[in-house]
Amino acid sequence: MKLILASNNAHKAREFREILEPMGIELVTQGEAGCNFEVDETGETFEANAFLKAEAAMKATGEAAVSDDSGLEVDALGGAPGVHSARYTGRHEDSDADRRALLMKNLAGVEQRAARFVSAICCVFPNGDVINARGTCEGRIAEYEKGENGFGYDCMFIPEGEGRTMAELSAEEKNAISHRGSALREFARLLKEYNNADK
Repeated sequence: MKLILASNNAHKAREFREILEPMGIELVTQGEAGCNFEVDETGETFEANAFLKAEAAMKATGEAAVSDDSGLEVDALGGAPGVHSARYTGRHEDSDADRRALLMKNLAGVEQRAARFVSAICCVFPNGDVINARGTCEGRIAEYEKGENGFGYDCMFIPEGEGRTMAELSAEEKNAISHRGSALREFARLLKEYNNADK
């Protein structure tokens, strides 16, 4: 089975492939499929944005398309950056480091640093069928950045039960507990059910 990944993010593509390819799913990024557009993420939830991206890729290619919308929710900031995690500074061209610096600034002096990563996955089929899956990873924001693995906010997020940041974990350790790993496993289960129902 072939799925178009409605993203050109190499990190996301790797995480998707690590979990879905053993199921016999060929994952093609939208760039590899010849789609070079960016979708306006106007949804107010991770699920809404994941649907917008997957639907756009499905319509452009005529193939089933899957998308992930994910982000970091910090309790002390009322759930921010949330759906705006990738544009927390208000400017898409700013770097991950810029966004992390703003988050650290906004948490200066804050002791309650509970947070979670959220991933919403949506798959849209040409016949109109939709599969949704969600995963979360509870944890807290570290006092300072640590670790070289991962991307985004990984180097400042310590998963529950861990003493290391997400960026200090190996890819295997991260996939076992991460929000995207959890959402992907749930998506893989639902996709298998969906495919078996067709037979």
